[in-house]
Formats: sequence, C-alpha cells, structure tokens
Amino acid sequence: MARGMVPRQPSKSGKQAGARRTPVRGASPLQKQPASKNRMPKPPVKSHEKTSPSAQAPQHAQNRRVLGAPLTGRKGGATIVSGTAPERVREVLKRLDATYPDVTCALTHASAWELLVATILSAQCTDERVNKTTPELFRKYPTPQALARMEPEQIEGDIRSTGFFRNKAKSIVGAARKIVSEFGGQVPQEMEQLLTLPGVARKTANVVLGTWFKKNEGVVVDTHVSRITRRLELTMQDAPEKIEQDLMQIVPRERWTHFSHQVIWHGRKLCVARMPKCVDCPLETICHAADKTWGTVEIHKNVIG
Repeated sequence: MARGMVPRQPSKSGKQAGARRTPVRGASPLQKQPASKNRMPKPPVKSHEKTSPSAQAPQHAQNRRVLGAPLTGRKGGATIVSGTAPERVREVLKRLDATYPDVTCALTHASAWELLVATILSAQCTDERVNKTTPELFRKYPTPQALARMEPEQIEGDIRSTGFFRNKAKSIVGAARKIVSEFGGQVPQEMEQLLTLPGVARKTANVVLGTWFKKNEGVVVDTHVSRITRRLELTMQDAPEKIEQDLMQIVPRERWTHFSHQVIWHGRKLCVARMPKCVDCPLETICHAADKTWGTVEIHKNVIG
C-alpha cells in the first residue's frame, strides 16, 4: 500500500460510500419505474380550447370575487374592485337593510336629555346595563335642572353599576349645569354646542343629533362599528375620528345614523368580537376578514377587526 493511502472503511449504515445501487430482481410492480423514452407526448391544446380560470368558474363565484376583492385591477379575467367601491358599498347597505330594516338606538329614552345621559353612561358599558340603571336615575332626577343642583358624589351610587361612575357622575352633573346656564335647560341641537358639554365627544353628539333630532351630522363610531367596518374593509383606520371620516366619504349622508344603528346591532347579534357567527352572517360572502370562524371566500391576512 502506498504511503499516505487509507483503506476505505465500511459505513455505519452498512452501505459503502459512493457505491452504485443496482436494481433488485423481482422488485414489486408498484415500485416507481423510470419514465419511458417511448412515451407518447400529450396532444397540444388548441388555442380555441384554452380557457381562463375565471371562465371555468361559475358565475356566482366570479361575482363574489368582484364584490369582495380589495384592490383595483384585473385578475384571472375578472374585474377586481376596491373594498370601498360604490357597487360593493351598495351591496353591504342592501344586505344590512334586508337584515336590520327597522333598528334604532338600543338605549331607552324619552327625551333628548335622557338620551344624552344614557349615552354618557354607555361608555365602557353594555346598553342592557344602562337600561337597567337609568329608570331609577330619571325618576329621582327627571330634568337637567334637578341634576344641576346635585354634586357628583351624590349620584355616584345611582350609576355605580355602569362602571367609571366617578368620571361619569362629573360629566352628567357638569353637562346638566351647562345646559341650564347656557342653553336655557334644553339640549342643544348643534354639533359645536354639544361638543362643549362635559363628557360629550363626537360619538355621543352623533347619537343625540341623529337619533333624537334626526340630523345626520356624522357616523356613530363605537366598538362595534370600529370592528365591523374594518372587517368589511370599509376602512383601514384605527382611530374613531378617522374611521368616521372614511365612512362619511362612502356612505350616503341620509343613511349615516341608520347605518350606524344597523352595524351596532350586527355587532351584537352576529359579528361579535370573539368567535363571530360567520356561518349565519348575511355579509359572509363579501367579507374576507382574517379572524372569520367560517367562510366560503378567501381571506385577506391583513384584515382584522
């Protein structure tokens, strides 16, 4: 043996490194065989027989893709429209009308003042809890004048169950005093004036103006509206004021208040925050949210309510 040469050692697996594999006689016919060189080639597809994926898809599937896609352009032979395209928004509104034709504000009230107080109390609280709290509150303090004479600490016990009762008590008493001193004891009917009241931001002002005074000055954006409009790709914003501006651009003004109530009811009934009831949702075929629990259309991974 030449100097420096090391004999090849058997591998631990029992197979020699670099050894050629030879077929075993009597191999099973199920073993994969190499492709035959004499295999007949497939006949070429004639040009008139070629069809696009969209042409092969049923018509309802094409329509569903058109209404639901998020971008503008063409794909697979079908026109793709924006999530806020007029035809898609009209379809959303049409389905909401069919499902929630006569809904209104869920807060029990008999006057603009009662609605204002109830809306202030509804922050971080369910409407059901507010409706259980306000009857006794309004029995004891039926008017802004009655509450204006109170100190916030005196009504805290009446609204404790709604949460954040100290801040809410200050807002309600403060709003009552300003209404009495500056607006003659009447809830103002203008957005600018309402926003000067303690505890009143655009959401509360929109509820009062739209529900009681029938003035569409904006869209009510609560947690339901924020979640659902993002799931439906009607907005990609997170801040309520920016969501409202987006919705005001695509929803007809005469529908702003009714649209808000419809979406809020939809959020309570079906499109809940956790485990939405997608299987029962009338908007499912045009909703591509990534947090859906059931679906018949593709999801968009970046869309979450």
